[in-house]
Amino acid sequence: MLDYIRRREGLWLFTRSPAAMIAALATVVIVGGALLAPWIAASNPYDLSTFSLIDGLKPPAWLPGGDPEFLLGTDDQGRDMISSILYGARLSLLIGLMAMLIATLLGVGLGLLAGYFGGWVDAVVMRVADVQLALPAILTALLIDGIARGVLPTALHQELRVPVLTLAIALSLWVNFARTARASVMVEKNKEYVQAAMMQGQHPLRVMGVHILPNILGPLLVIMTVDLASAILLEATLSFLGIGLPADSPSLGTLIRIGMGFLLSGEWWILWVPTAFLVALVVSINILGDFLRDLFNPRLR
Repeated sequence: MLDYIRRREGLWLFTRSPAAMIAALATVVIVGGALLAPWIAASNPYDLSTFSLIDGLKPPAWLPGGDPEFLLGTDDQGRDMISSILYGARLSLLIGLMAMLIATLLGVGLGLLAGYFGGWVDAVVMRVADVQLALPAILTALLIDGIARGVLPTALHQELRVPVLTLAIALSLWVNFARTARASVMVEKNKEYVQAAMMQGQHPLRVMGVHILPNILGPLLVIMTVDLASAILLEATLSFLGIGLPADSPSLGTLIRIGMGFLLSGEWWILWVPTAFLVALVVSINILGDFLRDLFNPRLR
């Protein structure tokens, strides 16, 4: 009954928040479009047989010289901008989601261990977290990618660009999960239901996984949402700098990097269309994260 009331309250709060509803709609449209790109996109922008140089640099359809077939225009290779964005968003979302999941598993696991056992385990995990917090996330990702470049052969590194980039982003985002999980565990482990499970002689892994973890999911879900946006933005930043994905692997950051070459030449849509798409995606996810934070913390309502 209590869960039902909470669900009804959450739905009521959602319908009372226009920002959350607009953000949810925008996220669903963007993610749905990216997932369905092979079926709804006008063409595959990286299949040479589906575009022509003759169609290059066409402006959006509402501008003079525009073509209704290319609603948001084309780039210098004749690729439809909408198709490029949908395919680029697929890879950006994949990398962001996988990086966020890896960061969640790593951070929550270490946070549970640190908060439950304390002592030297807590000291080691938190000191590592403190050191990483002193470094910007992009610098951590650059460091990890640089190590991978030095360790792996060039050909192998090129083949593993997506996994390496995903891992680099994940290892730069786990700290928030670890600190939040640790703080929550230190509160929960002193409560009666956890003390009772410990007195029964249950294994620590069972106590953490069955009794503690389900009761600390609220703040972790908020961090997952915010870090998903951070991971997508970090991937775009690295790809924009030419460190992330190669030009033949479409992502939003790669599209923005290509568009920078046309910033002063008049073909503004090649830069600003993918930039606006990225901003809309990141802002929408962050708004949903703020809504979840308010939902799980009644004091903020």
